[in-house]
Amino acid sequence: MMNFKVKDSGLLAKLAEKLHAINHLPRWAILSIDIGTVIFSLLITYFLMNIWGIKEFGSFNTYLTFSSLVGIVVFYLYVFKVSSGIVRHSSIRDIIKISLATFSALITILVLNYGYYFFKGQFLDPEKKLVFDPPLFFFILLAFLMLSLFRFYVKLAFLMFLKFKDDKVVKEVMVYGTDDSAVAIGNVLNETISNGFSVIGFISSQKHPSNSRILGKKIFSIDKIIQSDFMNKRIDGIVFPDEDMRADENQDLINQLIQKKIKLYHIPFQSFDETNGIERKNIHSLEIEDLLYREQITIENDAISQRHLGKNVLVTGGAGSIGSEIVRKVAQFKPALVVVVDQAETPLNDIKLEMEKKHPEIKFVFHLANVSNKYRIEPLFKKYNFSMVYHAAAYKHVPIVEENPHEAIYVNIMGTRILADLSNEYKINRFVMISTDKAVNPTNVMGASKRVAELYVQSLQEKENNTTKFITTRFGNVLGSNGSVIPLFRKQIEAGGPLTLTHPEITRYFMTIPEACELVLQAGTMGQGGEIFVFDMGEPVKILDLAKKMIKLSGLEPDVDIEIKITGLRPGEKLFEELLSDQSKTLATHHEKIMRAKDVTMPYVVMEKQTKEIARATVKKTKNELVQMIKDLVPEYKSQNSEFECLDANPENIT
Repeated sequence: MMNFKVKDSGLLAKLAEKLHAINHLPRWAILSIDIGTVIFSLLITYFLMNIWGIKEFGSFNTYLTFSSLVGIVVFYLYVFKVSSGIVRHSSIRDIIKISLATFSALITILVLNYGYYFFKGQFLDPEKKLVFDPPLFFFILLAFLMLSLFRFYVKLAFLMFLKFKDDKVVKEVMVYGTDDSAVAIGNVLNETISNGFSVIGFISSQKHPSNSRILGKKIFSIDKIIQSDFMNKRIDGIVFPDEDMRADENQDLINQLIQKKIKLYHIPFQSFDETNGIERKNIHSLEIEDLLYREQITIENDAISQRHLGKNVLVTGGAGSIGSEIVRKVAQFKPALVVVVDQAETPLNDIKLEMEKKHPEIKFVFHLANVSNKYRIEPLFKKYNFSMVYHAAAYKHVPIVEENPHEAIYVNIMGTRILADLSNEYKINRFVMISTDKAVNPTNVMGASKRVAELYVQSLQEKENNTTKFITTRFGNVLGSNGSVIPLFRKQIEAGGPLTLTHPEITRYFMTIPEACELVLQAGTMGQGGEIFVFDMGEPVKILDLAKKMIKLSGLEPDVDIEIKITGLRPGEKLFEELLSDQSKTLATHHEKIMRAKDVTMPYVVMEKQTKEIARATVKKTKNELVQMIKDLVPEYKSQNSEFECLDANPENIT
């Protein structure tokens, strides 16, 4: 690979360090330099006109006209904000501004001269035709050139001195594409002092003449690029514009590049800025999340804004991966108050510091409490007039919950019941519950407890005198969440392996945290009460393929550098997750990524009685007895790879 470290060049290196430390000159300093440049251009013009024997040249007869010419040009430099840019980041836009300013100055001078000539007849020699006067045009042209060259040479100086900077490791990369976005990225990468990348060429999927170039860099065909010998000898990686990284038609190419262990980078659109450049921290190595990311969803911001603007909102589990993202999304719609509840102290403090910094204009309350403790939760409903409740608090790690069904009942079932009952009692407008695909045909305690919570929330919709709209959202695994397999795999790869996989055939659905939370807000807004909304999770992903791809993205070889070890299914784990039960059907909604599940429901009186009995049983019943009570309430719950399988074979086998 072609990583290199530029050697120290004494005085030049020190100068480069000082130049690099300079942020930018103040606007007044640049304006002063521009004024000096205009004056110098006029003096040069005056000097040359004398040499060329032009003794009388209208505009330069007096100090007054001399000052007027300078003043008019400087005025237009100010009007077009020529001096407001950062000189070392000058671009074609700055040249256009200079040309507009100087051309406007020329037109203004001509108009003033002719106006004065016609009305006074003394400003110019009546026998001269100013419009053909060479000195004026020469002055304007010289001012334009000198103002432009000043910016060009300052920019060039920064680029030249960059290579003398100490400890500067430069990666030689190519940019994928030849369109405007690729060219813009190539231009900024080459011109930004701190990014640490040097563009040596562009990659095209189409044929170009062999001598074709962009920004002076050669265009290479994609066929040549995927040759491993060429890649290993020539470049350190490929930079993709974000839209090309996400494009479906490029996924096969990206997979080929990964197979060849080629380092891939991408630049999120929001990180690109022609004025300030691209910092190294904004040029991301390709991660597995990028490959699983799907087409950007569209949400109805106006409708969501109406539900949150100026309202009071409660988010439970607000320090978790899903809950904290809901807090971030809700804050964008300017609510009056956001109350965040979680029992994890440190993560709660983290989201507190983040929100207070990002949204000082919004009032936040961070409440450390367990949702199963009604005496800690009800005062919030009494004190604040909530409009929306987002219930994301839950125990979700399948193996842990399988061993502790008592806690699953406390938090997942009773915590949900407490919040839903309080929402009904205090006439909250909308209650949105975050559920999981593991609640469908559950095979573990976690999924079954969430299914009981779903049933209870749905039953409340039909309770007499209820005015709250109870809405449930159901989706699969979320990339980067605390329970996701991806952070675990990443840690195992960093440790050198082995990478542990429970079964070679296990598959899961995935979506990103922002996408999931945007759909939660959308579903919460569009729901009319009693629905279970199921999200379009795309195609299921085989975890073994995901593991291999993560290893290759790290520049390693599966089962050579990193071992993949099959450990066997965990308690309660199943091979394939489902979004709908056998008895369910889906109904389309007006949002293409949200479907409505037509599920079996149960009457409120039944759910109230059953959940009360389960709650009382946690005090004195055994694990098997509690799980059997859940199975009686959720008949489709069949345990897999679990100590509770005996209950399915013989319900009387309770100890």
